[in-house]
Amino acid sequence: MSNVTIASSSTRTSATYAVSLLVVAAVALTGCGSSDSSDKDDPLQGNAEGGGTVVVGSNNFPESILLADIYGEALKSKGVKVSYKLNIGSRETTYGLIKNGTLTVLPEYNGALLAYLNSKADPKTAEETTKGIEAELDSKLTLLESSKAQDKDAVAVNAATAKKYNLTEKSTIADLADIAPKLVIGGSPEFQTRHHGLPGLKDDYGLEFKSFKALDAGGPLTVAALKSNNIQAGNIFTTDPGIEKNQFLVLQDPKNLFGFENVTPLVYKSDLPAKGVSALNAVSAKLDTETLIELNSEVQNKKKDPLDVAKTWLSSEGLI
Repeated sequence: MSNVTIASSSTRTSATYAVSLLVVAAVALTGCGSSDSSDKDDPLQGNAEGGGTVVVGSNNFPESILLADIYGEALKSKGVKVSYKLNIGSRETTYGLIKNGTLTVLPEYNGALLAYLNSKADPKTAEETTKGIEAELDSKLTLLESSKAQDKDAVAVNAATAKKYNLTEKSTIADLADIAPKLVIGGSPEFQTRHHGLPGLKDDYGLEFKSFKALDAGGPLTVAALKSNNIQAGNIFTTDPGIEKNQFLVLQDPKNLFGFENVTPLVYKSDLPAKGVSALNAVSAKLDTETLIELNSEVQNKKKDPLDVAKTWLSSEGLI
């Protein structure tokens, strides 16, 4: 996934993003150790000097940042010392950072994580998805309880394209087979190489598009390009409030290419205390898809700071 700019005036997020870039650069140069106890400290110093600080990270798209804020504030309310590393990058980067202990907690999506760990996996249920992850996951990591909230990758077309080719809410990705060679599709750079992307669309649905435009991970660049018809199809997340706002049509996925995508905390086991586990499981118990869409709208449509949105929701649910 490429970097996106969240619709927020949060200086905290901007500052943390700068530190996140430092972390990524350090990983490339040194292989990277554990993370810092404070955003002002050397991000490679590790938790040994951090007094048990839990480092909450996020991938580089607005919903992941929002979820990280939710997790972090829930942990703080239980007395856990927290620092943030937000907007770092795609799973190809963040999985390595949590695997080596630089991050302690990361919001994940179970189906996408399994596809990353085992591209040949073909789970039929959410339970099979979780078991598949557990079979592949690094031994230092664990999944906590999954929420009911799902945010799937999807292929969406804009209103003009839907009208031109008579596509409706019942239309599936397979219905693009004959027209895909006329369409430009956009998404994150990783969408070109992941099975949950162009390779899977070709293998499962036989789709060959006219061209691909590298944009962002279901973020404002993709939404804007789809809205302006610079692309006719795009990789959009199903909880994106821009779908309804811009009258995009999300195509059905009968072959379940995009799988099950329950929001789930991924954790570096040794650095999260038991009270932290309980706090995050309590968040998962309250979070559902409708709520996630509403919270995303607060951030992306109403331009609210994701940290403020996170605190307000947690307070309304009695979680802080």
